[in-house]
Order: sequence, then structure tokens, then C-alpha cells
Amino acid sequence: MNGYNQVEQTLNDILRAINPSKEDWTIRFHIINEVRDVIRSIESLRGGTVEPYGSFVSNLFTKWGDLDISIELPNGSYISSPGKKHKQTLLADVIKALRKKGGFRRLQFISNARVPIVKFEGNFNISCDLSVNNLSGQMKSKILFWISGIDNRFRDLVLLVKEWAKTHHINDSKSGTLNSYCLSLLVLFHFQTLEPAILPPLIEIYPGNMTDDLTGVRAVAEKNIEDTCAVNIKKIRSDRSRSINWSSLSELFLSFLAKFSDICSRASTQGINPYMGHVEDINTNMRWLPRTYALFVEDPFEQPANTARTVSSNQLIKIAEAIQVTHQMLASPNQNQASLFSVLVGPHLSWLGRRTSVSTSTIQSMSTTPISRNIPIIRNGIKTRPERKQPPLQTLHKSQNKVMDKPQNGESNGSKHASTSQKQQVWRPRSEPKAEKNSSGE
Repeated sequence: MNGYNQVEQTLNDILRAINPSKEDWTIRFHIINEVRDVIRSIESLRGGTVEPYGSFVSNLFTKWGDLDISIELPNGSYISSPGKKHKQTLLADVIKALRKKGGFRRLQFISNARVPIVKFEGNFNISCDLSVNNLSGQMKSKILFWISGIDNRFRDLVLLVKEWAKTHHINDSKSGTLNSYCLSLLVLFHFQTLEPAILPPLIEIYPGNMTDDLTGVRAVAEKNIEDTCAVNIKKIRSDRSRSINWSSLSELFLSFLAKFSDICSRASTQGINPYMGHVEDINTNMRWLPRTYALFVEDPFEQPANTARTVSSNQLIKIAEAIQVTHQMLASPNQNQASLFSVLVGPHLSWLGRRTSVSTSTIQSMSTTPISRNIPIIRNGIKTRPERKQPPLQTLHKSQNKVMDKPQNGESNGSKHASTSQKQQVWRPRSEPKAEKNSSGE
């Protein structure tokens, strides 16, 4: 087996193991319903709704992924904007109610964070973050969910990169490394800057600052954003002039590592802009000045917020070293599966590395969500993509890297992508997956 095939098989084995099962979805729905029961008992939050956001909504979470929950305050049909102090007061009431209810572990109130949160641990050691009025977080998550429908390889690589980052202890904003949202944006930027591109600059999906548009009547504001994204994504997917990128998962992972291997040296002068799909010189971008961050990855939905604002200079060196070590290992001609597993997954998946030949059927039994191999195929002379089984919530609703330089003459990095005929789906949170209703009794 040659090096690329070895890496490809290893990545697919890992992806099967980390994909969430129906039980993983059900556990998270159960936690959400438990929180709803608690919120109903709090007088200051009567009429509020409990709504998930983050990787659970974007479907970019692994079996062990955290759960983000927002309490949306009642304000008629309008979007409310409570101040930080009011949020702190409400969350103080929440943590008291959680303690009184019981069954929630490791309760912690982080009141002075940019977004105040209550952290706790739910069933099966699922870590949860509870915030107040995080509608922008919900919409960001939904847009990432819609974007992943353009090409399944985006979700696959995000899951693999998250697992790899946790293995190297560089996926923790509290310790000065990368948060999961930033990692997802780095993968998205990678897909934008391949040749040919797999995903477009996000200005082509939502040409505006999304968080600024979340005002007025909530239903109207959300629908305007959903409709804009739906129209543009449909246009992107139906454009048959877009060149198709045929890269395999292993090629995409290796090129991702290669692209960011010099992240330390470049971060001092350049920032990453997924909205436009290219890097920019920090000194020429007035929105990013003065330069006060070790790394700048702009939030395309909340410009000019920096999703890497917690990354420290020392930890940036650690991030770069992890990237370089992993790239060297994966590109080595002397690799073996055990060494690949050791650099790609953590102790909870160490059993994978102890086996010279991993049984696909054994790993598949761990997850009901199959790996999505979205490599284009040709059928009757027409380039198409394989059909994809929808995970529970979705029923609701050899290329080289481009050099990471600024586009010339105002052109944006990112070529057109092949089309599919699927319609845009709107994500709608539900209290339980349809397939689980009868068995769970919820």
C-alpha cells in the first residue's frame, strides 16, 4: 500500500470512529430538554426559549463534541439585545436553578467572558456551554451547515482536523490555542484557496455583515438571511462552469497542513479573511489595526471580529510545531498505520493504533452516520456527486494549494465548483430525532 492510500485508509477509519451515532444525537436532545425544564422553573426567564447552536447545529461535531445552548429571552416578535450585566444576572439565576435541580456536574459560571456563560457537564460526560441571547451564534451555525451541503468533504475534514487538534492540545481557547469555530474557518479558507476551489469566498454566499442584519422582527431577519444564502448556494451548486476539485481526503488533509505550516511567520504580517477568500496584509486593513493579536482569522459573519483572538504567541509556536510534525509524518514514505494513528488521534482512540488492520465493519458499527465520500463521479457523461444519507437533524430542514497571497487586480481566490441538484435546506431545531421518538419515549 503506497503512502497516500495508507493515509486515506487511516483517515477514513478515524472518520468512521468519530462520527456521531443516533445515540449521540439523542443524548444531546435529552440534555437540551433537561435544560428547558430548568429554565421553565426560573421566574426571571419565564417565556424564554432554549435553543442549541454551535457544532451541534452545524453538524460539525464528533461523538465527544461539546454542546452549546442559548436561552433566547422573550421580547414579543422582536430580537432583544440585553446588556452584559443583565445576562450575568440571568445566568446567576440559572446556575442556582441547575444546582437545585441536581444531576448537572462541574458547574462553573464564567461571568467576565466576552460572552458570559455557565458551563456544566451533562449525561455521558458531554460538556455544555449555556449563554443568553446568542442568536448570532445560531445563525452562524446554520450557515456553516448549509455550506457543508455544497461539498461533503468540508464536514469530513473539519471533523478530522478537530480530532487532530485535540490530540495535540491545540483546540482550547482557554489555554491560548484555537477554538473549534476558528478551526472550521481555517478548513473553509483552505477549501476556498485550493486550485480549483471547492468552496467560494463567503461574500458570494452572504454579501454583508450577518450579525448587523439581526435586528427588528426575528422571523423576518432570519428569513432574509436564510433566503439570501439559499439563493446564492443554489446558484453556486447549479453553475456547471465551475471546475471540479478531485482531491481525496488524504490530499486535502496534507495540503491543509502544508498551507498552514508557516503560520507563525506569516501571522505577524498577514490575516486570514474567509469572507473574501484570501489573506490580507494587516497593516493595510484598517479594520484590523492596531495589531494586538498573535493570529488574525476574521469572522466572516461578524466582521472584523477575530476568531483567533485568544491565541497567544507562545501557543502559536506550539500550533505551528504540531502542524509541521504531523505533515512530516503523513508525508513520510516510511509511515505505518500505528504511527499515523498516534499523530492523528488521542488516547480515547488508541485502540485503532494497536491494530495493524482495522476492521471496517467493526468501526462502522460504532456510528450510523456513514462517511461521506463526495468525490465527483461521472455517470452517463455527466459529472455528479454521490447521494448523501442525511444525519438526524438534516431531515429537518490532486490539486495543489494556491499560494496564500493577495489576489491581483481585485480578483478573489476561488474558482467555480461543480453543481448538484439538491435544494437548500433550512435547519430547524427539534426536541428529538424523528427515528428516536418511539424508542426513547421522549
